[in-house]
Amino acid sequence: MLKLYEEIKAKSLKLDISRGKPSPEQLDLSMDMLNIKDFQSESGDCRNYGMLDGIPEAKKLFADMLGVGLENTVVCGNSSLNIMYYLVSLAFSHGVLEEKPWGTQKIKFLCPSPGYDRHFSICEFFGIEMICIPMTENGPDMNIVENAIKDSSVKGIWCVPQYSNPTGAVYSDETVKRFANLKPAAKDFRIFWDNAYCLHHLVDKPKTLLNILTECEKAGNLDLVYIFCSTSKISFSGAGVAAMAASKNNIENIKKALSICTIGYDKMNQLRHVAFFKDLNGLKAQMIKHRAIIQPKFDIVLEVLESELKGIGNWNKPEGGYFISYNAPKGTAKRTVQLAKEAGVVMTPAGATFPYGKDPDDSNIRISPTYPPVDELKQAMELLALCVKIAVNGVSQ
Repeated sequence: MLKLYEEIKAKSLKLDISRGKPSPEQLDLSMDMLNIKDFQSESGDCRNYGMLDGIPEAKKLFADMLGVGLENTVVCGNSSLNIMYYLVSLAFSHGVLEEKPWGTQKIKFLCPSPGYDRHFSICEFFGIEMICIPMTENGPDMNIVENAIKDSSVKGIWCVPQYSNPTGAVYSDETVKRFANLKPAAKDFRIFWDNAYCLHHLVDKPKTLLNILTECEKAGNLDLVYIFCSTSKISFSGAGVAAMAASKNNIENIKKALSICTIGYDKMNQLRHVAFFKDLNGLKAQMIKHRAIIQPKFDIVLEVLESELKGIGNWNKPEGGYFISYNAPKGTAKRTVQLAKEAGVVMTPAGATFPYGKDPDDSNIRISPTYPPVDELKQAMELLALCVKIAVNGVSQ
């Protein structure tokens, strides 16, 4: 194994399976959007100021995407992560609704893990203490969540409810209902419901995710949740459109702050998206084209894992989303990723899917199949499998 590894290493490969980026072929699917020249919205000229919470046509598109009302929807810029950061920042400086600013307190967030590293980075940036919540196939361990929120210093939880990053879990109906019925000690506790992959299916009959806002309304907890989505992996990663949904109380509070920091987001881009996709069915049709490009890549990853690493660790078989989560034997993930890096395969750092970058088992490795060409992906996966075997043998010696 070591001889083969050294031979591959000598080739000075440059392979990248580090982040969930659409491939150039996927980005090409939306290029005709840039030919749209009419910028007249129902509410006026999109080249001018105004329409703080988004043009009506875009609000309708995203409200349908999230299954919420127009009055619950705000259309923003190109990044849902930016909205999440902004809401945390706003809570730090001005509090949530009528509560004290988070910046005057020592606060904590619940972090389902393995999870999205950029969520955790926001917490680290603001000095928020992170509490690791184990993930199950149905979502976060709700027994631990329900116990943790008895602490009034716990102000929020990060969630990727459909095709969770990186495990691919879809929150069960029971999990969503338990979230909606949470009774946190902190009145300003918020669920950050990052529904980034709500249309990113890899199967014909995907699992249905229960509508969290509807369930919160039933539970009398309408202010409890912020919901996020974007077209970052539907149109253009760097020039898509993001949106959020929440209760009327939350939306009005957020719009007051937005009116200070912006006169309006990029309405020309919003209208381009509406003109190109037209409606929710148009978005779904686009996702069928994406699936045709990326599903063979997911198949390659799973085929190599099955043929080369059967009985060595375990992995998920996602029905959607952008990642495959491989759990190497305990104590080998960092060594595996380092070996892969030295041989020319760039991956997300081992541990990144846990708060503070510390995987207690040194096991989880996030695989991102979408960006590289098929031949490079197969080469990267075969090399990764070899690195796993070397790392495992090194531990056992």
